[in-house]
Amino acid sequence: MYKYILLLLFVGFTASAQELNCNVKVSYDRITDANPQIFKTLEKSLQDFVNNTKFTTRNFARNERIECSMFINLSAYNSNNFSASLQVQARRPVYGSTYFSPIFNFNDKDVSFRYIEGENLTYNPNTFDSNLMSLVGFYANMIIGLDADTFALEGGTPYYEAAQGIVNVAQGQGNIGWSQQDGNQSRYFLVNDIMSNTFAPFRKAMYEYHIGALDKMAENQKTGKEKTIVAINTLAELYKVRPNAFITRIFFDAKSDEIATIFSGGPQVDISKLVDTLNRISPLNATKWAKIK
Repeated sequence: MYKYILLLLFVGFTASAQELNCNVKVSYDRITDANPQIFKTLEKSLQDFVNNTKFTTRNFARNERIECSMFINLSAYNSNNFSASLQVQARRPVYGSTYFSPIFNFNDKDVSFRYIEGENLTYNPNTFDSNLMSLVGFYANMIIGLDADTFALEGGTPYYEAAQGIVNVAQGQGNIGWSQQDGNQSRYFLVNDIMSNTFAPFRKAMYEYHIGALDKMAENQKTGKEKTIVAINTLAELYKVRPNAFITRIFFDAKSDEIATIFSGGPQVDISKLVDTLNRISPLNATKWAKIK
């Protein structure tokens, strides 16, 4: 009986240790000359793998797991080789509400990997087992890092360091996206920009926006809106040194709709400079900023 109780405790602990609650989808509409079963197997294997793998040494209770999704849109398949885009999204709960705020919305447009139906998927951040495992491990750590940055100032550092390690290991394998030669919007620059002191206002803004602003909304909506402006002004500091920075786009790809909604109703605050700031640092979202009043 004693051993049975210990076993139950162990199972309960391990079940709550994983960090992610991830919805994985594989779209294969564009592939017409292959048995669709392999794509269904890939989807289930990845879903099970992501949700049952422990990517860090940090323990999460089941209700603390990070809500996220990975959408793989296949464009080509031949002899177990896949080409696709990968849309990665994540969100975190807002204190005192049932609302979840998006913290990451990134489309990796140039993904390729090899997968054999039924193969075992294993995660080892220190070795290159496959490009698929490196991709999943990289984005899992990025999601965990971004989530941690919203709860503690620069709290995501150890997870970004893990993502950087995956980039370093994957660089020499010949797959696109891991090297600085692959363009300034690659995985390489995604994590290296976040970790650079030059882009520190991004991480500070993520913390101020969530802890200082959104998590205060239930208590005092006016204060929450004012603190949102503070966070946006922090991000604007980055614009002064790096106009049109990739990492600024990352922020607004997740937050633009939410910001427009925050300032489209509720108690009035001084927005005399806000719209000008938003149009300056994120002109691609000008139609959304026009809704602010």
